[in-house]
Amino acid sequence: MILAFDTSTAACTAALFDGSGDCIAHRDELIGRGHAERLVPMIDELLDGRSASRVLVGVGPGSFTGIRVAIAAAHGLAIGWDAELAGISSLALIAAGSDGEVAVAVAGGHGELFVQQFEDGTSVSELRNLAPAAAAAETGANLVIGSGSRQLVDARGWGEAREAWPSASEALKLPEALRTLPAKPVYARAPDARATAA
Repeated sequence: MILAFDTSTAACTAALFDGSGDCIAHRDELIGRGHAERLVPMIDELLDGRSASRVLVGVGPGSFTGIRVAIAAAHGLAIGWDAELAGISSLALIAAGSDGEVAVAVAGGHGELFVQQFEDGTSVSELRNLAPAAAAAETGANLVIGSGSRQLVDARGWGEAREAWPSASEALKLPEALRTLPAKPVYARAPDARATAA
């Protein structure tokens, strides 16, 4: 079995797939904060005593804390089960259910957006972290999805904004390159915390 989960946004999402790649159980909850408290019980509910031979974890970009919560849980489960472990692009996971060209915009820190364009689930641009005005100049898809979609469309003055969140149930729809990433954080910007000078 394959277990996939993502906590990079306000959503907490997990899914379980059988050996044929069919999703046999999934949970999608919009919780805001509290991923550390909700993720493991959610996974336990899905597993119902089963284990997985492969773990797929959303590696971001998104919430620094949320990404670290998911990756820590994924490493622990993979060690416990002696399972394969791989990362999945959190932005691609948002785009996975969309056909045609779509821009994903996720609210980041300091009023900036994580943006990337996809076509039929495949990335067609680099991942960027930009202010809305700069992101407006970098995206050409009419449909913009994600938690930052309204900000981006407002900055452009055109297009359709649709709020959307990652759903782990879409994980196996991702192209191989976007679901075999290293299981380490993709922050796409420098951390807010700075080391103090000695």
